[in-house]
Amino acid sequence: MQINSIAILENPKAGKGKSHKIATWLNDQLNLRNIPSTIFSDGWPNNEDLARFSDCWIIGGDGTINYFINKYPNCKLPLALFNGGTGNDFAWKLYGNISLDSQLELVLNAKPKYIDAGKVNEHLFINCLGIGFDGEIVESMNTIRFLGGVLGYQLAVIYKILRFKESVITIHTEMESWKEKFLLALVVNSSRAGAGFYIAPNAEINDGKLNMVLCKKMPVWKRLWYLPIIKKGKHMHYPFVIHRLGTQFTISSEKILPVQMDGELLHLNQLNVEILANRFLFRY
Repeated sequence: MQINSIAILENPKAGKGKSHKIATWLNDQLNLRNIPSTIFSDGWPNNEDLARFSDCWIIGGDGTINYFINKYPNCKLPLALFNGGTGNDFAWKLYGNISLDSQLELVLNAKPKYIDAGKVNEHLFINCLGIGFDGEIVESMNTIRFLGGVLGYQLAVIYKILRFKESVITIHTEMESWKEKFLLALVVNSSRAGAGFYIAPNAEINDGKLNMVLCKKMPVWKRLWYLPIIKKGKHMHYPFVIHRLGTQFTISSEKILPVQMDGELLHLNQLNVEILANRFLFRY
């Protein structure tokens, strides 16, 4: 699939203006290569107008790509994602730690490949779904947003480690069930979330499976002790961790819980989660 016209969709609120600078730079680089491109900022195109382009490049973080896949759930264009947000966990999964120049060359020369997405109720997610603890962190981020970036997220994590109270969650997979209090309850498509936490270090984005990672209730001192271990992805063998691969999960609670979906906040007490295999095309 040849690249002959590119829609550049930027999130002007992502990365404190970083995404706009990247969009302008990409547009200039494409002009030098005689590849037509159009930047869309606040007003993103409708489905019909977007389909007139050969490719779509998105600039922002996990929240921006989440907004994209829910605005264009049936998009068939080859996509690329450029770091313009805070954590950029999904962009890291696609491209690793490479420079902007290197990513541009990679994307221009890469053949599109299908990747999976997840669905929770009527919403799509592409990186990570977190229930309870994760959701409360995102809620806390809204109160310390002025700090921004990784520092703000880390402060929110530490605050919740000290104050979080586990709720009873009922979880059903195709084969097993649990009903107990969990510190962490995540269903992830990719391996990294939360601005660098390797939640499911071996997760693949094109295997037709979601990774469920549960961490059982533990006292505050254990939370503090194991946080750096979880961040490095060295936690999967511990007895308090449950890890399952699957295509469908049902998660429920008697009370409504905060739920983060690629960093976007929802409030739910019933979650029907499923894999959407080979849902989107990416150049990576």
